[in-house]
Amino acid sequence: MARTRFLIRDRDAKYSGSFDEVFCSEGVRVIRTPTRSPKANAVAERFVRTIRRECLDHVLVLGERHLERTLRVYVRHYNRERPHRGLSLQTPEPRPTPNRADGEVVRVARLGGLINEYRRFAA
Repeated sequence: MARTRFLIRDRDAKYSGSFDEVFCSEGVRVIRTPTRSPKANAVAERFVRTIRRECLDHVLVLGERHLERTLRVYVRHYNRERPHRGLSLQTPEPRPTPNRADGEVVRVARLGGLINEYRRFAA
């Protein structure tokens, strides 16, 4: 399992010094977002809402390993298959375009069918 190295958090008053100490005692570096920058968390918060709404609200997580696998599959889908409006409906990690446009379209189920990806294979 990968070791957690950083915790990025905002400057909300609900996080006390003892909150940071718990993480520091485990060797995790706490990084606070810049002062007076309300949009600094916008991208992260949008991703968290998306992963929760599209994935975690529909999955009964059975343990830490199951959660890590579920998140790994979803993040791969999010970056390689799911179109993003801000990127002109492209993906952050572009896929190579298929050689032929007349091939068979095949559905690939992910997370037990919660997410479906479609690919065109040459006939």
